[in-house]
Amino acid sequence: MKSHRLAAVLATAALLAPASLVLAGPADAAGPKTYRNCTALNKDYPHGVGKPGAVDKTSGTRVTSFTRNAKLYRANAKSDRDKDGIACEKA
Repeated sequence: MKSHRLAAVLATAALLAPASLVLAGPADAAGPKTYRNCTALNKDYPHGVGKPGAVDKTSGTRVTSFTRNAKLYRANAKSDRDKDGIACEKA
């Protein structure tokens, strides 16, 4: 009898949970990908990855087409040599 109640409670909880919690898969739990170096990161993000609001400090043509993603940037911040909030920026 108790197992039936538990099953009913779990089924109700699953129905009432927000969709983001129900649909979260293993990839979501793993977090953002950490790249070994800029060559690897630029294969997926050709212009680099930066924090929202970051401004490129390079001389010459400023990079504005980088991907803005705070979590992905934090996972790869080691590749931000000039500390401008954009890792592996390329024009």
